Amino acid sequence: MDFMTDQDVQKFMEDGYVVLDGLLTSWECEELRQRMAEIVERMDVPEHCRTTFSTNHDEQLKTQVTSRNPPAQREMSIKLRYDNGVMSLVSVSVPLFVTQGNADYFITSGDKIRFFFEKGVFDDKALHAFEPLYKKVTHSPKIQGAAKKMGLVSPVVLQSMFIFKQPGFGGEVTPHQDATFLYTEPLGRVVGLWIALEDATVNNGCLWFIPGSHNGGISRRMVRTPPGSFPLTDFAGREQSYADEQFVAVPVKKGSVVLIHGEVVHRSAQNTSEDSRHVYTFHLMESQNTRWSPDNW
Repeated sequence: MDFMTDQDVQKFMEDGYVVLDGLLTSWECEELRQRMAEIVERMDVPEHCRTTFSTNHDEQLKTQVTSRNPPAQREMSIKLRYDNGVMSLVSVSVPLFVTQGNADYFITSGDKIRFFFEKGVFDDKALHAFEPLYKKVTHSPKIQGAAKKMGLVSPVVLQSMFIFKQPGFGGEVTPHQDATFLYTEPLGRVVGLWIALEDATVNNGCLWFIPGSHNGGISRRMVRTPPGSFPLTDFAGREQSYADEQFVAVPVKKGSVVLIHGEVVHRSAQNTSEDSRHVYTFHLMESQNTRWSPDNW
């Protein structure tokens, strides 16, 4: 039996997302989380490169503003502990201002494992290329089968992230479309795969979607600015406003994967619970007859 059924494909085409249960076992989820704890333990991000990432227009641009007189508290650090299957945050300190070095660190992150902080959440990129456990999951037979089922002929992995949403303060991700940041011509060539390494609930920050919103194109793009200018990225257009009642909560079980159309509007709320919500996510692009925009970060 195929991991992704014809009914799953139909739901994805109609709603712009679909949940597939049982991608990973509980043990496989714990392996990925433990490996990430080891990576974080060795993490060494130079102070001048420490940056944040946000889907919010104004907040993302603010992170690239250079402060002439930055505050005394510039240090940022994070310490995590993994004991008996539980990953807990020991301490975190986040800088308030970002400099040119931070923006360079962000813009050149596509093919490297790098770390970004955002309202209590942080992620690192390119795990699929450099970490064997994550590479194995990314290229697993189930993922390959799902990609084929969705009609992808020559898929490539654009980027990957491990997202921490820590208990009590894991930050909100505002409504957005992934194609804002991963733009292709034509549109409709990007699919996100969001793998829950723990149960994702309404309380700890599961995804919320506007079903069918992938049929209306995109309203903004994040683009590189001309060489030599600063900030290094800007937004063309603005995210539309959406009513709360348009969104549908999509809680998922540990080991499940959510397939996300690049143009479907989605968000997640702040983690107000006592439980973390750890996720491994990556994006596939159909490369056949597709132009990857050189303006993308």
